[in-house]
Amino acid sequence: MSDFLTDSFGRPLEYLRLAVTDRCNLRCFYCMPAEGIDYVDRKDLLSYEDMLRLTRIFVSLGVNKIRLTGGEPFVRKNFYGFLKRLTKIDGLDQIAITTNGAVASRHISFLKEIGITSINLSLDTLNKERYEQITRKDFFDQAMETYHAVLAAGIKLSVNMVVMEGKNIDDIVPMAMLTKDDNVTVRFIEEMPFNGSGLRETIGFNHKKILETLHAGLPTMNPVVFKEGTTAQEYTIEGHKGKIGIIAAYTRTFCSSCNRIRVTATGEMRNCLYDQGVLNLKRLLTDGSSDQMICEAIKEGYSKKHKDGREAEAARLTVVSESMSSIGG
Repeated sequence: MSDFLTDSFGRPLEYLRLAVTDRCNLRCFYCMPAEGIDYVDRKDLLSYEDMLRLTRIFVSLGVNKIRLTGGEPFVRKNFYGFLKRLTKIDGLDQIAITTNGAVASRHISFLKEIGITSINLSLDTLNKERYEQITRKDFFDQAMETYHAVLAAGIKLSVNMVVMEGKNIDDIVPMAMLTKDDNVTVRFIEEMPFNGSGLRETIGFNHKKILETLHAGLPTMNPVVFKEGTTAQEYTIEGHKGKIGIIAAYTRTFCSSCNRIRVTATGEMRNCLYDQGVLNLKRLLTDGSSDQMICEAIKEGYSKKHKDGREAEAARLTVVSESMSSIGG
């Protein structure tokens, strides 16, 4: 249908992050207020048919990897049937899922069977009490069940830990120690302002402090050559099976090779986590637009991609106030 797409800075579009829902069964304080957020009406969400159609269109433009996010994707009804159909789309080399693990453990064998290539598990601490303080829910045991089930199934596993000063700094080195005996990548992520309440002007614990803390506890860390299109600076540790990574999500040091695009659960296309959206894909679907028309609209929207996340944020008409759950984490 179309030539593979690059933005005005020559960066190819290869990676789609698709939110299947804005709903979540946790209430992590860095993502949303304790009372939750105002979820959109279900009729305003993209249908699975919409998602499959959009995925085919994005694949025609060069996308070869998709990550399904939320909210929590496993809380959406009939998610497993959608996954099975998604795996049949030619051209998708990688299908990944980001989950909090609260309800996913019993379905890991199914994910392995249909060919899910990797899973990111959101886990901000290995301390059960601290987990409940951060998430405002009691799902720690279930999250750890998912961790072990993914490892046992042989699916590529990354653990994502949002680093929060005054909350879980003491967990940084213990979390990194998961890599000692397990073939897992543990990634430490700078806290971002998407908490549903407003812009965070600064963060107390940036990627440099995370690295200093890790070096103090694990002096045999060695950096891996940074891969274009990735977000994490990775490190190996002598004698460890797995590796660690640091994602400067607030500082935004990795934008120069960005190859991704986001589609929210309501069909809003975002070139960057920090922009306000460039295209309403659901409206195009509802209005009866052809695949070619949608393709051309995506090209036009992608041409507006900013150089980096700082420029995208500066171009906003309002300050960041969304919940990560509404954007697609």
